[in-house]
Formats: sequence, C-alpha cells, structure tokens
Amino acid sequence: MKILVRNLDRETTDQELREAFAQFGKVQSATVVREKSNDLSKGFGFVEMPKPGDAKAAIKNLNNSKLGFNVIRVKYAEPTSPAATTPRDLPSQAPSDGQE
Repeated sequence: MKILVRNLDRETTDQELREAFAQFGKVQSATVVREKSNDLSKGFGFVEMPKPGDAKAAIKNLNNSKLGFNVIRVKYAEPTSPAATTPRDLPSQAPSDGQE
C-alpha cells in the first residue's frame, strides 16, 4: 500500500522516514520528495508497505505524530489515473452547430 506523508520537517531523510514506519512492519520503500534543482525537501514523501494491515497500523499511529520538528499527516495515497485530466489539459474543440 502506498502512503502519503505530509508536513515533513525539511531535514527529514529517507532513512528517518523508513525507520518511523518500520516499527509497524516491512517497508518496501520510503522516499522524501525533493526539488530537482536544489535537492531540498518539498515537505512530503511516500512510503510503501506490502501488507495492508501494517500500513493501516502505521497510518493510525503516525498520523498527527511528531517526526523531527513537525507534526506529520499520514494517509493512504490516492491513485493517479490518466482519466484524471482537467479540461485545460484537453485540446479545445469548438461547439458543433451541425453546419460544416
């Protein structure tokens, strides 16, 4: 299960994130999202845990807890889908009035 962790302290490392979640079960991956230009944390990250029960326990226990200097917010990551495009992403089409 993929978990979203928000409001991370800017100094939090991938390893610290992994360790926080590992107390609830196996962690497949733990990644703090960083700016490409300067490698600074964007303040959120993702954790993947293979067992749903472990993920649920981690979310329940870590949501609104302190990691580093910040109180973090933890929830299931919502899946992204190609159908989630906004109208501005689609090519514009003039309304058809039936005359060509």
